[in-house]
Amino acid sequence: MKKFAATTAIVTALGLTLAGCGDPSGADAGASAPAEWADQNADLSGVELTFWAAQSSVSVPEEVAAAFEEATGAEVTIEVIPDSYEANVQTRVATGAKPDLAFWQPTPSMLTAINAKNNLLPLDGAPWVETMEPSLQDLTGILDGTRYATLVASPSVIGVYYNKDVFAANGISEVPQNVDELLTDARAIEAAGTDAFFEMAGDGWGTQWFPQMLLADDAKAGFWDEVNAGTKTFSSPEMLDAITEYDDLITEGLFNDDIKTATFNDQGAALLAGEAAMVVQNNAYMTQLQAMATTDELDASIGFFPISREGTTATSIPDQSNAIVAFNTGDAERQAAARQFMSFWMGEGYPTFVESTNAVSIVTGVENSPEVPQLVLDIHATLTDTAPSMQAAAVANPDLWLNLVDMINDVKTPEDVAKATQSQFAELAKAAGVAGF
Repeated sequence: MKKFAATTAIVTALGLTLAGCGDPSGADAGASAPAEWADQNADLSGVELTFWAAQSSVSVPEEVAAAFEEATGAEVTIEVIPDSYEANVQTRVATGAKPDLAFWQPTPSMLTAINAKNNLLPLDGAPWVETMEPSLQDLTGILDGTRYATLVASPSVIGVYYNKDVFAANGISEVPQNVDELLTDARAIEAAGTDAFFEMAGDGWGTQWFPQMLLADDAKAGFWDEVNAGTKTFSSPEMLDAITEYDDLITEGLFNDDIKTATFNDQGAALLAGEAAMVVQNNAYMTQLQAMATTDELDASIGFFPISREGTTATSIPDQSNAIVAFNTGDAERQAAARQFMSFWMGEGYPTFVESTNAVSIVTGVENSPEVPQLVLDIHATLTDTAPSMQAAAVANPDLWLNLVDMINDVKTPEDVAKATQSQFAELAKAAGVAGF
């Protein structure tokens, strides 16, 4: 039986939990010889594994972990790391604490942030890679030519979740095709007495999605490459305009009145109840909605569309619930078992995972869950035309969201947000050894 350990102490979310922080043991997982991959059902009696998950993703591995325990005799403890998940994981790892496995954003910047070369096990030669959809095999999870993470689910995208009944009640029969149309609809909905958008500044991390949605066309045109090269910054017009417009829309009153205190859980409840028309989120929100409503209810009431200033480009952001990593703990038996767990998840356990999470399959030959909402299929379809998010394309990931929360709480101006975020970006890039910083 799986055990669940909830962490009660909130570790300070330090933005400067640097990519340069090394493994105190000095071990270099990246330099080791390619690993041998045990049979996915090999006996693991007496082996105990710890799996770190965020509050928003803790239920995702439950069924596949239970199936792995039954098949191998291992014991898997799923430990909840409080939000902000990424910051708290980095802080813990920097002090020497490591799980055997964890959800982690598989982007190069976040693999750098966790110091993958020292802290993670290389996954080169993983037997499941060639079973994945070809377009996803090398999409993410690779840093400096070494694979450190594996996708287990369709990569996350930023877009707009909307309540179909609210749209219909306001005479909106077609989804907007650009940001101007989006805001026209939003103002009509707000004027009729329903919140156009619902934001979660109480938890905070989701605040960064709206500005990145506004930035999508510029990101697709190479904005993040220019930021990485130092020729543009977060104070350049592309990003500053997105931050400023977000602030202006909040001031205009297009968001929920309790924006400063509202949480991620509140977002799900508000959209399902029709108390808000739209939520700008990534796929973590889909997981929450599935926990709160049946597939039939979601198909009937909730839709999704990608959007950008000039069109319908989605923003790609493979998130922590999309991929898993295995840590270099120094315990050879547990490290082999962690790799075996990955093989099982992507092998015999994958149908269980897809069915239990009502997911789209990314493994060839494994069908989608029969209960997968149309909403999930629509989100997956947007992967054919995406722009990269900051998390996916920037060489470092500063705490944009913390600065945006300060803006929402009237502590910072948009200009302050841009300046503070750029300053931290430059420090993180310098610590990671990026040329020019």
